[in-house]
Order: sequence, then structure tokens, then C-alpha cells
Amino acid sequence: MQPLNIAFFQQDIAWEQPDANRRMVEEAFAPLGTAPDLLIVPETFTTGFSDNMASMAEPPEGPTYTFAHRMAQLHDALFVGTWTVQIAPGTVVNRLHWVQPDGSYGYYDKAHTFRMSTEHAQLARGTLREIFQWRGWRIKPAVCYDLRFPRWLRNANPLDYDLLLLCANWPGSRHEAWSTLLRARAIENLCYTVGVNRVGTDGVGIPYSGYSAVVDFKGLDIATLPPSTPGVATAVLNPDALNTFRQHWPFFLDFD
Repeated sequence: MQPLNIAFFQQDIAWEQPDANRRMVEEAFAPLGTAPDLLIVPETFTTGFSDNMASMAEPPEGPTYTFAHRMAQLHDALFVGTWTVQIAPGTVVNRLHWVQPDGSYGYYDKAHTFRMSTEHAQLARGTLREIFQWRGWRIKPAVCYDLRFPRWLRNANPLDYDLLLLCANWPGSRHEAWSTLLRARAIENLCYTVGVNRVGTDGVGIPYSGYSAVVDFKGLDIATLPPSTPGVATAVLNPDALNTFRQHWPFFLDFD
């Protein structure tokens, strides 16, 4: 494994405006060139967490997939984000995609749709846990509300992932839980964790404060962005530090 260079965008999502949001993401990442290995954006980055997510769903290789592929090519990086996809007539999922520069991609469908909103009624739940590899790193994808379910995100014995990656639209009123759970998941799973959240106020008046962060396996911050402020941050993940910690403190040997 080589060090992994991450860039993430704490985005003020334009409500239900996919074209404007895609332009916003392109402009935000443009100065980075080919330095990052991963480009990460928040959950539902083209529309926001809208009551119209199902009606705005795209086909599996629709315009946002095309955009993600172009971004991956341009930056020679993996592009990671979620948007809603219609997978069958009447069936829509909140799908986290990882898109490679050659256009190949994988996905994880959000398992825990948020029942305190219309997402639970609009969208189908995913049923499969996923882990994917990129440049030698094993990465566990998750989406927003998944963060509250430690058994769903549990690492294995032997350990089967190195990085937990979350895209979110997590409201500002619960930011303490967001920050605490990001660090808890990193500590208990002996992994790096990156959580990318939005900022701004959505179309129904809900404010989001961001608190996007990259956290190490001890729960310590590697990179953060100021709350309630849009912007891009970068971080480098050190595989040697991770492996040394795991060897010295093999807590995973006692995982249930």
C-alpha cells in the first residue's frame, strides 16, 4: 500500500439543480489537478436530500455517471458520491458510486434509508455490504444514516477494510452525533474514516453545518473544514502508521 491522497468537497448543494451542482463540483476540484487519488462529494450531491429524490432519479449510466467518469479521467482519481438511480420500474435507490478513470465503476445502495424523512417511503433499501479496492486500499462505503449502525459497519477478524468512507447530508442540529460517531467508528474498527457532509440550508429550510473530517484509527483529526463553510480539503493517509498501530494493538483478535 502507498499513501492515499484524498480530496473532499464540503458542498453547499443547489436545491434540485443537477447541472448547477455538477458545475460547482467541477470548479471546486479544478485547482487540484492529478494530485488526489480520491475525489469525494456529499450524499445526493446533485439534488440535495429532497422529497423529490425518487422523481429525479437517473438511469444507472445517466448524466451524473457521465460527469463522474469525466472527473475521474480529468484528475486520474476515483470519484465517489451518491445520487438516486432507478434500478427497475418503480424502484429507486440512493446509490453511492465509485467511478474509475477508465469508466468502470462499482456501487453500494444505502441500506438504512432515513425513516424520519420521506426517504424511507420513496427509496428501496440496499441489502448488500460492499468493500472495494483502490490503489491497494480496501475501502468500506456507507451513506449518512448508516453511520448510526455499528454492526452494519463492523470490521472483521482478520480485518477486511482500511478506510471507512461516508457521504452524508447530516443536519446541523445533530452535528455532535455526527462528529462523535465518525470518531467512534474509526476507533472501534481500527481504520481511517472520512465523512463528507454538506453545508448551507436546503429547500425546506433545514440547515447543515458540515463538520466534514478525515479521522485516524485513534480518533484523531487529520483534516477538517470549518463548520458551515463550503470548501475543499485534502489529506494523506499513511498505511505504515495504520499497520503499525494494528500490530501493536490487535484489538480485532477479540472482535465478536
